[in-house]
Amino acid sequence: MTIFVTGHSIISAIGTKTAEVHQNLKSEISGIKSMTVDGIGECNLALVSTTNEELKEKYTIKGDYSRTALLGIASLKNLINNCSLNSNKSLKTGFISGTSVGGIDATEQEYLKHLRGQEYNKEQFLNHSSGTVTDQIARETFPFDITNTISTACSSASNAILLAAKMMRMGLIDRAVVGGSDSLSNFTINGFKSLMIYDQNLCCPFDKNRKGLNLGEGAGYLLLETEKSITQTQNQPLALLSGWCNASDAYHQTASSPSGEGAQLAMQGALKMAQLKAEDISYINAHGTGTQNNDLSESTAIKAVFGNSTPDFSSTKSYTGHTLAASGGIESGIAIMALNKGCLYPNLHFKTKIKETGLTPILTYSEGKAMQHILSNAFGFGGNSTSLIFSKI
Repeated sequence: MTIFVTGHSIISAIGTKTAEVHQNLKSEISGIKSMTVDGIGECNLALVSTTNEELKEKYTIKGDYSRTALLGIASLKNLINNCSLNSNKSLKTGFISGTSVGGIDATEQEYLKHLRGQEYNKEQFLNHSSGTVTDQIARETFPFDITNTISTACSSASNAILLAAKMMRMGLIDRAVVGGSDSLSNFTINGFKSLMIYDQNLCCPFDKNRKGLNLGEGAGYLLLETEKSITQTQNQPLALLSGWCNASDAYHQTASSPSGEGAQLAMQGALKMAQLKAEDISYINAHGTGTQNNDLSESTAIKAVFGNSTPDFSSTKSYTGHTLAASGGIESGIAIMALNKGCLYPNLHFKTKIKETGLTPILTYSEGKAMQHILSNAFGFGGNSTSLIFSKI
């Protein structure tokens, strides 16, 4: 079965429209800014500039939801505006969304009020769970036939894409909106600081002197359709989802294995499913968090899979920050833009190669490249690794 990508949308610190995201990537304008956070202090973060109230007004959102839900609703409404997703009884439509923090931003605000002895809204605690966020996004956007939630940390959105593709092949659904949404909270920021993988400076993925990640927030979704679906919707295919694979090395609770075993298995599995050779890949949108562990592990895996013919690669987290569960949705959208525009987006802040692997990511923007297949990586805690391949129509 052929699975078509017929739409994508991105809400991030570098834009809420695909044209804006592309222009900022092209111009090397990062959304990561230094700011002071109450209870934390100085911190580099990639925040979506639109406030919760502005999101509600702009997207006509009725409910009093968490920021994670609001960002997801905004992204889905943008997607629906850009392609046909009309209700059709003959097409079974799924919605699979990833999140790692759920509605904890709403919970945290009310709990802090409680600790201070202030009046608080206990109803906001109902917004906490990951599944509730998915239901709220669906409620405000489209009457989906099936909804599901994935929470595998930073590979969540990519696993949502993978799960929907499997369901489509099994005939359970004809089309699906897939991706993820995550917002920032003090709990999340402090959690990564406690792991000692937060860079106080701007993150520099794949650089020898990298010290850690910078967190971001946002949402990213794709519309996947079967041939049966596009025949009725008449949506124009943007790309094919030709390969996917999830693997786990189960090396550590949070770290990837030094050998990149899970990442290797995921990339090799995606290539096998797509019936492609390593040399067929034109570009890798790498997971590239900027942490000591991930970047060495991922670049070791890339070398193991591609040998001395490593494709062009870069991490766009140096623009958007690490958007956790949303990253696979956002970066899949970026990969599809690169595929259709024939462009390569540069990896910011890189200066020195990692000694063990000696790889250099893309450092300058270019366009006019003939690209056929793009690999997008997303790796989560516990070695949960997912690779997706998007191919030209």
